[in-house]
Amino acid sequence: MQFELTKEFIDQLRDQIENSDEVGVFNNVKDLHPADLAEIYDELSIDEARFIHVKLDDEIAAEVLVELEEDDRERFLKVLSSEDIAKQFIEKLDSDDAADVIGELPEDKQEEVIAHLDDLEHAGDIVDLLNYDEDTAGGLMAKELITVNENWNIMTCLKEMRKQAKDIDEVYYVYVVDDNEVLKGTLSLKKLLLTATNRNIANIINTDVISVKTEESSEEVANIMDKYDLVALPVVDALNRLIGRITIDDVVDVIREEAERDYQLVSGITQDVESSDNAWMLTRARIPWLFIGLFGGIIAALVMQVYEGDLGKFPQMVFFVPLIAAMGGNVGVQSSSIIVQALASNSMGFEGIGQKLFKELGVAAINGIILSSVIFLYNYFFSDSFALTVTVSSALFAVIIFASLFGTLVPMLLDKFEIDPALATGPFITTVNDIMGLFIYLMIGRAFFLIF
Repeated sequence: MQFELTKEFIDQLRDQIENSDEVGVFNNVKDLHPADLAEIYDELSIDEARFIHVKLDDEIAAEVLVELEEDDRERFLKVLSSEDIAKQFIEKLDSDDAADVIGELPEDKQEEVIAHLDDLEHAGDIVDLLNYDEDTAGGLMAKELITVNENWNIMTCLKEMRKQAKDIDEVYYVYVVDDNEVLKGTLSLKKLLLTATNRNIANIINTDVISVKTEESSEEVANIMDKYDLVALPVVDALNRLIGRITIDDVVDVIREEAERDYQLVSGITQDVESSDNAWMLTRARIPWLFIGLFGGIIAALVMQVYEGDLGKFPQMVFFVPLIAAMGGNVGVQSSSIIVQALASNSMGFEGIGQKLFKELGVAAINGIILSSVIFLYNYFFSDSFALTVTVSSALFAVIIFASLFGTLVPMLLDKFEIDPALATGPFITTVNDIMGLFIYLMIGRAFFLIF
């Protein structure tokens, strides 16, 4: 049954902790998933969380540590000694999770923690993983996996797999390597069970195996696993030697973090922040784009100042300035969001920039005709100025065309120059389209009012 965190539960837990009711606390948390416990810790003080933590089984306590948000984990580890971190947590974690936790510690403390590890092989695996960039396949992978040699028979494979499986929580694939540890394929558990024990496994392996190099980006790893519906992905070095595997839970984290980062960029937030961060951190993340918006507003005011004489002669044009600005911003964000989404999921196909712009031009033309027709009919019946009617509808059509093409072009160009295309959405697109939309509107207004 899914756990639901409530205020009543937290209040009860706090009362039990305050009264040192160890039995009551243990009964409340003993059956909870590590992710649920991490959610509870987030609501408690560091001392309250520690009171619970010391009552947990060592393996559960280690898993809770992994589930904590980075800031909470840092706060939690700060009060522990290097030896406690090593013995109580790192030794109980898989190599990838252990490397992630150690990687967040200061360099001097990293060395101390690793020095306290009794399992030298585990320590070596962690050190190897710390050498990879965290946003690559090498930084995502775990060293724990099951491998068999292509020259073994079924009986030998089963014996070796039993030994290796002791250190692995989930067995997704059995990987087959040669004498040089080069990845040759995977072994089906079904075939393994149904094949005579004296047969060589080279005859039953699946050689059609998808793998990635250590330097592959985490985003590309996520795309590959999504495309081929993989639950685990082997990682090889430049010589195609098997050195680790990436599991689906790690990729889910990558997808979530990438989505959060893109959403923040779209919203005009320049760095990774949480709602629980202090006011200064939140301000520092938000204010750069707000300055851009402020600068854009000043330019828009200057544009209106240039056309001040025209607005003085035809003041009714002012009433439609918000409409033109809003429509330009909305259309631009729609176009850029679709392109950014397609780029992120590698679903752009073989269309070049020219083809994509031409397609977007068609979409913009249809939308522009519909919306400008609506505003034309509105002004035709409710306005006493035909010049205003033509100006607003023509300007709206032109602004929709510009905003749509601009919103399509910018993220594609940013991606071409290997800049995160999500930067093109949100405040940037809105600000530019506000300025250009206003300029187009006033320029068309000047022309049409002189004609009519």
